Amino acid sequence: MSVFNIITLLGGLALFLFGMSVMSNALEKTAGGKLEKILQKMTDKPIKALLLGAAITATIQSSSAVTVMLVGLVNSGIMQLGQSVGVIMGSNIGTTITAWILSLAGIESDNFFVSLLKPSSFSPIIAFIGIIMMMTSKKTRSKDIGSICMGFAVLMFGMELMSDSMAPLAEMEEFRNIMVMFNNPLLGLIVGIVMTAVIQSSSATVGILQALSLTGGLSYGMAIPLIMGQNIGTCVTALISSVGVSKNAKRVAVIHIYFNLIGTAVLLSLFYGFNAFLDFPFVEKAIAPAGIAIVHSIFNVATTIILFPFGKQLEKLAVKTVKDKEAENKSEFLDDRLLNSPSLAISECRNYTVKMAQLAKNSLLDSISIIGNYNSKTADKIVENEQALDDYEDKLGTFLVKISSRELTKEDSNTVSTLLHCIGDFERIGDHALNMVKTAKEISDKSISFSSEANAEILVATEAIKQILDITVKAFENNDAELALDVEPLEQVIDTLLSEIKNRHISRLTGGNCTIELGFVLSDLLTNYERVSDHCSNIAVSLIQISHSVFDTHEYLNDYKTSGGERFTTAFENYKKQYILP
Repeated sequence: MSVFNIITLLGGLALFLFGMSVMSNALEKTAGGKLEKILQKMTDKPIKALLLGAAITATIQSSSAVTVMLVGLVNSGIMQLGQSVGVIMGSNIGTTITAWILSLAGIESDNFFVSLLKPSSFSPIIAFIGIIMMMTSKKTRSKDIGSICMGFAVLMFGMELMSDSMAPLAEMEEFRNIMVMFNNPLLGLIVGIVMTAVIQSSSATVGILQALSLTGGLSYGMAIPLIMGQNIGTCVTALISSVGVSKNAKRVAVIHIYFNLIGTAVLLSLFYGFNAFLDFPFVEKAIAPAGIAIVHSIFNVATTIILFPFGKQLEKLAVKTVKDKEAENKSEFLDDRLLNSPSLAISECRNYTVKMAQLAKNSLLDSISIIGNYNSKTADKIVENEQALDDYEDKLGTFLVKISSRELTKEDSNTVSTLLHCIGDFERIGDHALNMVKTAKEISDKSISFSSEANAEILVATEAIKQILDITVKAFENNDAELALDVEPLEQVIDTLLSEIKNRHISRLTGGNCTIELGFVLSDLLTNYERVSDHCSNIAVSLIQISHSVFDTHEYLNDYKTSGGERFTTAFENYKKQYILP
């Protein structure tokens, strides 16, 4: 074996790892928010969690990525520790798909159709299709699919280079002597652990093992402990990701380690125990790439079957290993590890913004309820809510800015932009709720009472504000651009209402039927109503912009008001009839 074989081996390994990274990232990007939807559908049923874990890992081709994702989700409080157990087990099964794809490299046949199954035959075609899609397609999704094809082709080319560079090893006496050492199961186990811990990908080390098996110098007896060691080594990625997180998040990594350690101990004991009595004939036989895929699958499926009934016990073992401390901070707001899955991170940011929307709505409704009926407990609650809204805006804004620096699809980028706008509007609604608390306290402290005419007018405006707030929050929660179209006509009606109430107040003031002091209080209240209505309009416009791919707010509003057509006019007239001042 010459120095050029070593150079080729290193180059093949580099291309293999690069292709795997490109393919995995593109697969995850293509899956997008579907990962979030899958996780949201997950229940406490372990079997469903198992299937979901297998499906997600098969989709993004990385059990390490799934486990790191779980660490982030548990650390953020989005998932419970118990839910992660089944997903971890499923991810170990899902990762075996890669080994089966790579095993195609070992196909040998003169039949044309069978030969087409060899990666060296079809990967150039896939690469050509991929590059055409990347260069000619205008759609982001199509470009991502092209990246998947290119990543797969590069991965397979790297695999072929590794196999070719290792071919001369079959003739080397020194290589055969080294391989004999791997008849020691403990040594094979350690080498498998170290290899995977260094590369941080069990799929990659299984691929290297499959390339090595093509030399014919690797037997089943050597491969089995190596494969089991690789499954333990892949836990290192999750272990590294658990540094500096909550106790529950650390336990996710611990469960992953225990799952593979216990599975390895049990299956190795069973295998060598039975082999001592039965003397399996295949142990000394050379293993092929397909054989490695079979052993890899059997190990993960068997480990899951053995440990699946003991999911609760695994959780308890992890809790005992990573003990609670009294002063521990339970979770972070949104864990930075979610940034590795931008679509998932964006979806979680939207979930938090929905909570923010509900909080802002409740605060405003509470502030309305104490106008003329001041209650200190309700006032204190509104103050707390406003502080929470400030916290939401600060942390969500920071996290969204971090996401925006990642490579995003056009849809995800638009969503980030919308959320950045909306969190500011929801926070400002909370500010206006707090302003109205001050107005309510002033009315209470000074024993101010409006005239019956003013009270009747304020009631009409209040009902309109409640409705526009309700429509806005519902439209945002359901991402309903159609419902959001009803906000702007109502906002126009509210502007007209508030303007008319102010004019009537001035008439009463000049007629001596009202006081300047009452005028200041009324003006504060109506100003807050007007600002809340404006923020509702901004939120609705942001939702509609995403739907219609229009990103100039002023241009959109002008067009909708002047040429909104029958939809705007009908809605405006209906709201105008609904909210008539007495």
